Amino acid sequence: MLRTVSCSASLTSASPFFRQFRLSYSSLSPSTSSALRVPGRNLRRVSSPPSAGRRVFLRRGLRVPSAADRGVNRQLSRLSVRAVATQPAPSYPDVGQDEAEKLGFEKVSEEFISECKSKATLFRHKKTGCEVMSVSNEDENKVFGIVLRTPPKDSTGIPHILEHSVLCGSRKYPLKEPFVELLKGSLHTFLNAFTYPDRTCYPVASTNTKDFYNLVDVYLDAVFFPKCVDDVHTFQQEGWHYELNDPSEDISYKGVVFNEMKGVYSQPDNILGRIAQQAISPDNTYGVDSGGDPKDIPKLTFEEFKDFHRKYYHPSNARIWFYGDDDPLQRLHILSEYLDMFEASPSRDTSKIEPQKLFSAPIRIVEKYPAGRDGDLKKKNMVCINWLLSEKPLDLETQLALGFLDHLMLGTPASPLRKILLESGLGEALVSSGMSDELLQPQFSVGMKGVSEDNVQKVEELIIATLQKLAEEGFENEAVEASMNTIEFSLRENNTGSFPRGLSLMLQSIAKWIYDMDPFEPLKYTEPLKALKARIAEEGSKAVFSPVIEQFILNNSHRVTIEMQPDPEKASQEEAEEKSILEKVKAGMTEEDLAELARATEELRLKQETPDPPEALRCVPSLNLSDIPKEPTYVPTEVGDINGVKVLRHDLFTNDIVYAEVVFDTGSLKHELLPLVPLFCQSLMEMGTKDLSFVQLNQMIGRKTGGISVYPLTSSVRGKDEPCSKIIVRGKSMAGRAEDLFNLMNCLLQEVQFTDQPRFKQFVSQSIARMENRLRGSGHGVAAARMDAMLNIAGWMSEQMGGLSYLEFLRTLEKKVDEDWEGISSSLEEIRRSLLAKNGCIVNMTADGKSLTNIEKSLEKFLDLLPENPSGGLVTWDGRLPLRNEAIVIPTQVNYVGKAGNIYSTGYELDGSAYVISKHISTTWLWDRVRVSGGAYGGFCDFDSHSGVFSFLSYRDPNLLKTLDIYDGTGDFLRGLDMDQETLTKAIIGTIGDVDSYQLPDAKGYSSLMRHLLGVTDEERQRKREEILTTSLKDFKDFAEAIDVVRDKGVSVAVASAEDIDAANNARSNFFEVKKAL
Repeated sequence: MLRTVSCSASLTSASPFFRQFRLSYSSLSPSTSSALRVPGRNLRRVSSPPSAGRRVFLRRGLRVPSAADRGVNRQLSRLSVRAVATQPAPSYPDVGQDEAEKLGFEKVSEEFISECKSKATLFRHKKTGCEVMSVSNEDENKVFGIVLRTPPKDSTGIPHILEHSVLCGSRKYPLKEPFVELLKGSLHTFLNAFTYPDRTCYPVASTNTKDFYNLVDVYLDAVFFPKCVDDVHTFQQEGWHYELNDPSEDISYKGVVFNEMKGVYSQPDNILGRIAQQAISPDNTYGVDSGGDPKDIPKLTFEEFKDFHRKYYHPSNARIWFYGDDDPLQRLHILSEYLDMFEASPSRDTSKIEPQKLFSAPIRIVEKYPAGRDGDLKKKNMVCINWLLSEKPLDLETQLALGFLDHLMLGTPASPLRKILLESGLGEALVSSGMSDELLQPQFSVGMKGVSEDNVQKVEELIIATLQKLAEEGFENEAVEASMNTIEFSLRENNTGSFPRGLSLMLQSIAKWIYDMDPFEPLKYTEPLKALKARIAEEGSKAVFSPVIEQFILNNSHRVTIEMQPDPEKASQEEAEEKSILEKVKAGMTEEDLAELARATEELRLKQETPDPPEALRCVPSLNLSDIPKEPTYVPTEVGDINGVKVLRHDLFTNDIVYAEVVFDTGSLKHELLPLVPLFCQSLMEMGTKDLSFVQLNQMIGRKTGGISVYPLTSSVRGKDEPCSKIIVRGKSMAGRAEDLFNLMNCLLQEVQFTDQPRFKQFVSQSIARMENRLRGSGHGVAAARMDAMLNIAGWMSEQMGGLSYLEFLRTLEKKVDEDWEGISSSLEEIRRSLLAKNGCIVNMTADGKSLTNIEKSLEKFLDLLPENPSGGLVTWDGRLPLRNEAIVIPTQVNYVGKAGNIYSTGYELDGSAYVISKHISTTWLWDRVRVSGGAYGGFCDFDSHSGVFSFLSYRDPNLLKTLDIYDGTGDFLRGLDMDQETLTKAIIGTIGDVDSYQLPDAKGYSSLMRHLLGVTDEERQRKREEILTTSLKDFKDFAEAIDVVRDKGVSVAVASAEDIDAANNARSNFFEVKKAL
């Protein structure tokens, strides 16, 4: 299991404007979706948030840096818009007007978008008015999306519950959940759905054309012809229902969305975000929660649910997106079959979002949030100032200016607003900070958490004073150049990671298109960027940005200040209120009513747990094994040597960008220094040298590279006792700037001085705030790390650097910084001496062959400057946490429940079939029992083939012991499994889809490095693939014996509420050892 904790100098996503995907919800939990995409690779990454305080509620959120400042005519003359050089439009298949007319469409407009090298055509379906963007290019990762305006009138969560429910069977696919069948057996590169405050999106992606059209058909049928509008059971399952197992017991609420939102409303940052959105736009649809407030969800009726679908899920209210290298005419053929079934509807008019009128005076709101009883609660306040920037849509150049301004003020550790707030000592970290323009009206927010009562007013005053100072004085020239380069590098690279590029473009386009504006405009940033740069060059950045700060922020009366106060009683009060409501419901029922409710509960459970018949499963389209490549994807790798250092080279087209990783071994690092490593990495990135302040160093990285990051990596290595433990320095630059990249890497590694005590104390405070937030929002990750730390050495090392042990270390360290800074500074230097050396170093480079040759001299110079050997001798790692069942107490309304064991301890030898089996367990047994029947937002398993640890985990789970019992029943589930060849084939294909997950060039080079470090050869990959492809039912039965070790000898860790832990320990005498965390 691969773990990293990263500290990055710059943002790396690529989208031309700041767009935070705030307050949106998905059909798959983050935990579930990642678990279902990764098992084939067995690489779990645990990383700190990429940027402090940004309001991003989805990991899909693509963030883009921005730039600006005055007097940079000289610098700007060499800052060309390299990403968007004009070139002849390639020839792509065309759809003529006559062909479109025959299929019921008219061609509205057509453009070549040079920024994404695509021909984009806007069609309108004549009968319904449905608009279709058809984007053609050479990208094999094809994307389809259907987006509907779905404005709610209350906080019962109708859009969110409907988003879940339409994927639970449809006219052509009348099984319980075709969505899950697609998860099991397609080659999708993206498959999900998500709800915004005013719209619902259903996107899919695949590189296989046959698979892609299968996905498209299932989604179209689900959206327009779902079974859920005639099936109250789906509404109850995904939304809410009363649950009563026996008339003598208490009634409870159950429902996937209900429990998902209980988890959301347990996280202070999320509560603040919701209050802010509703307070800043109280008079339109944004004044309610589209995801659903747990207090309001039980007010929703099935009739209202059905009516919402009838009203808004209609082609007249839809925008449809196609992207990629498939036939554009075939796209229209597929759509016409569906759209022609409908007549025009007024839904396009009735769904329009009305703008919020700007306030004439600022307002202030004080609210409470649920907090634990530990620590000084007087220092746990949060305060955030929010502005609605405009009543009318902004032109593209103004939007771009606001995005640059956002990056200048908040985008990097050296950005002045961020730096001044954090250095003030008035709070621990930023919260809900940044520009947001994905809704009808743009917003800007900035705030802090970990603020003491008497400092709340000071934070507000400092925010306003800093903004005034920036308006008066402007920004440094170097800051403007750094931001400009960062923006342009991101645009050229267009690196969306594992997120399909076509989906990134769709979300950019839809942010205007959904409000009846031009869908092409957000994709064309060349001219606005040129115009903005020309203005900066001609007038100076102060003349450009100071009026923007004044007009949209300082002189803007539409300002909402929110203060959040910790309340240790709030969680228990809310539980008591819910219990009281349910007691009144039960008291109002007759004996016959209660008997009927118990019968209905059992009826729903039986339906949930009854598998679909084989004939229903066969209706879901799938591929054949003959469609699957018999060999894995190989990355070109040349292993060489420079000055005694091993160098891996990957000759791949990267658009003139060089990606480099320098790997150092931690074999000489003392045990007691291990928890300091993440802070050591952050210190390298955010402290200065003898000659450069950290601000200057940060700006230099921004001006000359595409970003540098430093982070630790640990993993078990199969067949070895000692773990793989490294520090990785990762960077990227244009090929012509490779010398600058290596010079800056050397500067960071060898010249940074660990002398800035106040900054280091900030790092500690920020890390504590991050870890506490992780406990509340990603408790399953904390539980997984804790179990790993009990079961293997690599897990213990990782947990020391990113788990509960790390949080405990940070809390002690916070006091020690004042008492023994000299000792801490000395320890940081000792870490550096024990790591930096040519001996044990590995370099990984990904670029085209010519660039790889050209940068060798720069690399050779970098390596010559490294010490020959690390200080100190080799250290043996043998730490583990004691084996025990553990419950970690936090204030929460839902739980995170884990159980794990090492299946290699039974003598099990790794076979590729294990990947197929573990995925099948997640998408059947755990999905049905933990999520569908149990009501958790997510339930899944993970097999780490390097260590042998098999883990079960749940996410936002209303249960505890019941979930553990489900885990323990997995072996019997496998033994009793009856699977036909079609189902087995589907499971195999889905696993290959995970193993062959789509990667951009930098990810291919990085994955090759990981395989090298962990000793995974191409021969082994081929063997495992063959074992996957030949998996049999017997393999499933045999695996039951191995997995029983989790039941019999495994450890359980739950992150849960005190009440649920007490109930569990009462039901099973002292089952958990209790550990209070918050």
